Amino acid sequence: MKYIDLHCDALTKVEGVFQVTGDALRKGKCRLQCFAAFVEEREGAFARVRAYAEAFGTLCEREGLVPVRSALLPEGTCALLTVENGAAVEGSLEKLDCLYGLGVRMMTLTWNHVNEIGFPSIIGDRALGHGGLQMRETERGLTKFGRETVERMKELGMVVDVSHGSDKLLFEAADILGQPFVASHSGADAVYRCARNLTDEGIRRIADAGGVIGLDFCAAFLSDDRSAAGQRAAILAHAAHIVNVGGENVLALGSDFDGIPQNSYLRTAADMPRLLADFDGLFGARIAEKIAWKNALRVLGDCLRP
Repeated sequence: MKYIDLHCDALTKVEGVFQVTGDALRKGKCRLQCFAAFVEEREGAFARVRAYAEAFGTLCEREGLVPVRSALLPEGTCALLTVENGAAVEGSLEKLDCLYGLGVRMMTLTWNHVNEIGFPSIIGDRALGHGGLQMRETERGLTKFGRETVERMKELGMVVDVSHGSDKLLFEAADILGQPFVASHSGADAVYRCARNLTDEGIRRIADAGGVIGLDFCAAFLSDDRSAAGQRAAILAHAAHIVNVGGENVLALGSDFDGIPQNSYLRTAADMPRLLADFDGLFGARIAEKIAWKNALRVLGDCLRP
């Protein structure tokens, strides 16, 4: 079964064993991989993302991937450029327009720190799971510039990504957009309490908008049990809960490969057939195929210009 992955960090990873390579994607039968240009620090963020946009072309050529800017996918394993952390636009809609011109078609509004667009889901520096010290941000959402950014992204045809964002940011973005949006790499807070995971209300809000949630494979957001069996059970539990709350059209995949430590159940993109077989067993072939690629492709088609 083919699949679409809405988020990985292979573009900005600098060392170590890569979980996403051209060979691994082809072994896993990937149809489309989204590659995030991730920036952490606000200073110089725009210049770094421009450099990553150039590196994206080099990566695609090296790994035998086909770069795309819409949901019209040619033959081969395709790749889409995204941005993780709206600090990349440095408070400028003109810079947002420039990134669109460079091929960026999705942007995560926040990361783990406050930026010009809005507030992250955590109060603190890191989004830890059970036992972590971070508290969930519930009161603050988009800034004035953040609202302008969401409106401009809609005009451009750029997918709005609310992963890492606060609950209020998610709801405010939904109100402004009135169309599908995504949480590219998130899980279910009801299954494993973690500020990076979505509340049931957030899941329903994304589903009501016709959007999707890419299920994140970061073990720290899924379960205390880091064994392969424990992670398998956790991923299936998160998937089942999201489908039960939001329906069969809301779940997609957002591995976060190369931005996370290796998951003992899903080590690289080459292991994806294992997960899709488990989804087939849990949900049946029709829904498993929606989760694997159909839901994500529908949203990309709704949001991106041909």
